[in-house]
Amino acid sequence: VVPDLVGLVKTHDLVGLTKMDETPGVDAKRPEVDEAAPGSEVDEVASKDNAEGQLECGFCSHRNDEINRLLEENRKLKEELSRKKMDEQFFHDDVMVRYYTGLPCFAVLKGVLTQLLPCLPQTGRKLSQFQMLILTLMRLRLNLPIQHIAHLFCIDRKKVSTTFRDTIGVMFTHLSPLVHWPERHCLQGSMPHQFVEAFGNRIAVIVDCFEINIERASNLKARAQTFSHYKHKHTLKYLIGITPQGAVSFISKGWGGRASDKHVTENSGLLQKLLPGDLVLADRGFDIRDIVGLMCAEVKIPTFTRGRCQLDAKDVEETRKIAHLRVHVERVIGCVRTKYTILSGNIPLSMVLPCEGEDMVLLDKVVSVCCALTNMCPSVVLKP
Repeated sequence: VVPDLVGLVKTHDLVGLTKMDETPGVDAKRPEVDEAAPGSEVDEVASKDNAEGQLECGFCSHRNDEINRLLEENRKLKEELSRKKMDEQFFHDDVMVRYYTGLPCFAVLKGVLTQLLPCLPQTGRKLSQFQMLILTLMRLRLNLPIQHIAHLFCIDRKKVSTTFRDTIGVMFTHLSPLVHWPERHCLQGSMPHQFVEAFGNRIAVIVDCFEINIERASNLKARAQTFSHYKHKHTLKYLIGITPQGAVSFISKGWGGRASDKHVTENSGLLQKLLPGDLVLADRGFDIRDIVGLMCAEVKIPTFTRGRCQLDAKDVEETRKIAHLRVHVERVIGCVRTKYTILSGNIPLSMVLPCEGEDMVLLDKVVSVCCALTNMCPSVVLKP
């Protein structure tokens, strides 16, 4: 029996081994699946990473485009805000400086600001010190209404008036020395040739008066003193003197339009600046020969006919010379009034009331500041 069982076991084992040899497919295919699986996963992962990379690159490109668009929009908004704020960046353009301030370039404007900066009051966040100066210059230059300026700078009317008055006071203190009487050797050293040919190097000043319209006062006495028979309006009269080079060398305080040119000249302090031998050019209304003679100086005015039918040849020639040279003071007056149009408008009574603790009115300071600013610009008289 035992041998038979052993034989059966061996026979069964052989049959099993034979069957295993006959059906190798399961074991053969399994290694192929196991070997192929890692490769498929790598390709799938690589493909997935590639798709994600492309998606991310597309997103980054879109994001960069959006960032660039926002940066450009931010730049444009800053420029627009700068224009609305009237800050320094807006006035880097000299064309803007000339239009809004009358000054020749931004460098001159910056120099004026540097000079005034220590004395300009701080107004908090509403207005910078630069904006205070620009506000004042814009009103001088363009004669803008207070309400319009208030809208431009986003402040109220009272703030505009206070800022203008305070800034004019600071400008008058620091800029009025630009209107000064030069030394004789300075005048003679740069005398234009047309003056030398006509009268040598003796001319010290060319004088004239100009009038500024003001509102009619309610006080009858003030109304009578300010009424100008020449303009047929209520005015303040100012005496101006220029050098032969075209710079404003003297500006008086305001006088009522009723005052004569002679009275203004005699009481303005100009004659006290003359030196012996000086020559003054003036118009016919300045009949000041006697008072100028007391200073050992001389005044030249166009000759009158004084009952004669006509002037002789000598008087005609001298009158022609005087008129040809005296026209420069009219050109300077025209330049000041054109450059700063507030002087050509109708001045409110609030600007012709005496300043507290001072013997001048606000308009006196305005006129002096306008003349000083004009002296910062190129002269209208030809250079030698």
